Amino acid sequence: MLDEMILSGLKVYAWHGVYEEEREKGQNFIINARIFYDTVSVAETDSVEDTIDYAKVSLYINEYMRVHQFNLIETVANKLARKLLIKFPLIQSIELEVMKPEAPIPVPFSNVSVRVNRGWHKVYIATGSNMGDSEQFIRDAMDNLDSDENCRVLRKAKMYESRPYGGVDQDNYINSAFCMNTLYSPLELLTRLQEEEKNAGRERNLKWGPRTLDLDILYYDDLIMERDHLRIPHVDMANRDFVLLPLSEIAPYKRHPILGLTTLEMLSRLKETYVETLKEEE
Repeated sequence: MLDEMILSGLKVYAWHGVYEEEREKGQNFIINARIFYDTVSVAETDSVEDTIDYAKVSLYINEYMRVHQFNLIETVANKLARKLLIKFPLIQSIELEVMKPEAPIPVPFSNVSVRVNRGWHKVYIATGSNMGDSEQFIRDAMDNLDSDENCRVLRKAKMYESRPYGGVDQDNYINSAFCMNTLYSPLELLTRLQEEEKNAGRERNLKWGPRTLDLDILYYDDLIMERDHLRIPHVDMANRDFVLLPLSEIAPYKRHPILGLTTLEMLSRLKETYVETLKEEE
């Protein structure tokens, strides 16, 4: 359970709106925020350097809203919430309300507002490659994601070598896994991972075929979802030791939200194994 800081009634004069008059003359906006974070360690040091400075948060909101210009308050709320999470690393999640009390509405009203909830999500990603410099492709992908302001790589597993899975004659694979926090939604994250695969020269010509880079979402918090091109948790992870073995290094007791089994428990149930060689990190 996280603690919260409440910032309410912050007035900002800015130039957001669909109509030309709004964008030229501007109007008042009111910002309310509930900021969720851990205050226990802060209470021990009693230092402003170890906490979220609400004065700096207020100034940042004021500056961001005055410098940028958007048509919709939905856009303002979403972009501002994400920027606050990036700017202030101690914030775990935020509930942000953008109020527009002077909106051009032709009937009497007291206020119109949009409220969003945004936060960091913990995800686990499996990696694989059997073309080119496989280990470098995997390392580059992890580094690129860690450089993305919407991601923070937390832990990385070692590299493993495994036999091909799926019946296609091809070279052995190099596999690993990593954990990171992300602000991306599941579908945004899928798109971002596919960008990394494309940058590595990935071509989707043959199912189970060779590839320069494969990045699969295993877990997204404890979310259970099914879409045409994305199923979370990963649909076949419980049958793949080349996924579970590296995952067991970084999340041995992470519990599958459908099966109810930990990584180690799923690994112990496997009868057929593909991993042959442990590739030690340099």
